[in-house]
Amino acid sequence: MRLTELTWRQVRDAGEQAVALLPIGSQEQHAGHLPMGTDTLLVEAVTDRATALLDAEPAAPALVRLPTLPFGHSPHHLFAAALSLSAPTLAAVLDDLLDSLVTSGYRRIMIVNGHGGNDEIMRLAAKRFALRARATVATCSYWTLATGEAAGERPERTPGHAGWFETSLMLAAHPGLVRTPVPPRPPVEPPPLFDRPPHPGLTVERHGEWARVGGSTDDASGADAAQGMRLLDDRARGLARAILAFDAATATDPVSPAQNAPVRAARGES
Repeated sequence: MRLTELTWRQVRDAGEQAVALLPIGSQEQHAGHLPMGTDTLLVEAVTDRATALLDAEPAAPALVRLPTLPFGHSPHHLFAAALSLSAPTLAAVLDDLLDSLVTSGYRRIMIVNGHGGNDEIMRLAAKRFALRARATVATCSYWTLATGEAAGERPERTPGHAGWFETSLMLAAHPGLVRTPVPPRPPVEPPPLFDRPPHPGLTVERHGEWARVGGSTDDASGADAAQGMRLLDDRARGLARAILAFDAATATDPVSPAQNAPVRAARGES
């Protein structure tokens, strides 16, 4: 069920049992061959395929698919072009959307992310919200949901940015939006530290790295539509399984209503 196509009574009725799905993406540079909306388009493609798979599952939960939030946290891409929300703004937007869902009767919500810059903010927003509201919120980034069943996986290039992985997915999902032929990416020395940190467990950000590497993390010229379809279907299967697991783990709410005040009251709002 798509939220935008439901009446308000249907939205209210569904909230008691359904899982609300909120995809989030971005609008940012993806080198010279992919469109600004790549992250938004891909998270929608994975989410739509996952829900189609669940349509055939007799034990699948009711799902309410929210419109995709098309803007994310992308200041690192403003050297070229992006429409970026600041971290506090994105966190506040997610908080308001979660608040609205719970006030409208929903208790189980899953955020499906399509942009790496959103990941930490999304997870923190979910943690903070669940501390004060009677809700269970799951988050995931679609590329992490590999089932291990797809041939040709290249973990060293996944997810990357405007590289082999995303370009292969776009060739499968939206081939008309990929500017072809995709030119080879010249070697960059030294390699960017955000993509290849000098020690396992480190996250390193160095000023000017994205502009220096030309906006992509790896060579996309070998991207392939057939491989992209395998990767896309694999992530869709992974998301479908994640939704089923989330539903099974949250079908019964262990929290007594008396333990939680209404959301707006908890925030000191009238």
